[in-house]
Amino acid sequence: MRRISAYSISLLVLISAGSVLAQDTIDFPLKIKAGIDIAGPAIYIADRNNFNAEAFISFDKNEKISYTLEGGYLDYRFSQYNYDYLTRGVFFRAGTDFNLLRPEVSKGSYWAGIGLRYGLSVFNTETPFLEHENYWGTATSAISKKTSTGHFFEVTPGVRTEVFRNFSIGWTVRLRFLISGGGGKDLRPIYFPGYGQGGKMVNAGINYYLTWNIPFRKIRVITRPEESEEPEDEEEFPEGTRQEGF
Repeated sequence: MRRISAYSISLLVLISAGSVLAQDTIDFPLKIKAGIDIAGPAIYIADRNNFNAEAFISFDKNEKISYTLEGGYLDYRFSQYNYDYLTRGVFFRAGTDFNLLRPEVSKGSYWAGIGLRYGLSVFNTETPFLEHENYWGTATSAISKKTSTGHFFEVTPGVRTEVFRNFSIGWTVRLRFLISGGGGKDLRPIYFPGYGQGGKMVNAGINYYLTWNIPFRKIRVITRPEESEEPEDEEEFPEGTRQEGF
């Protein structure tokens, strides 16, 4: 009886080992990522009327999915011959990123995929100078400061690559869809934080990120599942013949 038990245990061990050997696996590092955008400061050097600063932090759920929180600040000024416009405020975006690379290709160091975001913007708008003409001549006025809230949705394809240990660079394209600009259908803000031109239902933008990666644990990922045995083909009968039933 003891021999039978020993043989049974050995057989189970061999079967388990064969199952593991039939699969390809890798150790995949999960990371917390924190990054800053360098496109906003670069634009400010060329255009002193538009200052935008933003950053993000993300957390890997597994080798394919990560959760992301982004935030930033905008100070925007616009002037033309008959009015001045000012807006400043903060914005937040939250969503999920999906890595489209296979785990054996990305290895926790490369990312190419797409993200989805919900955006919230809280900002002040002001028109300190407004000039308009009427039948009696030219008049000047102003529109006092007003606090508004905007909402939008984003689709964010992009790429990111690790150039040094735990340090990555990459870009993200932002396709933004307006939900609400905070001023109703007929009184949209000219420009508001996180979204851009409030008069457009669809906006586009791009960010260039410098990212620091902090590994916090590793998971075992199957890159090639165990191949199942194909069922044997049924017996084929020569053409022109048929199987007789009983």
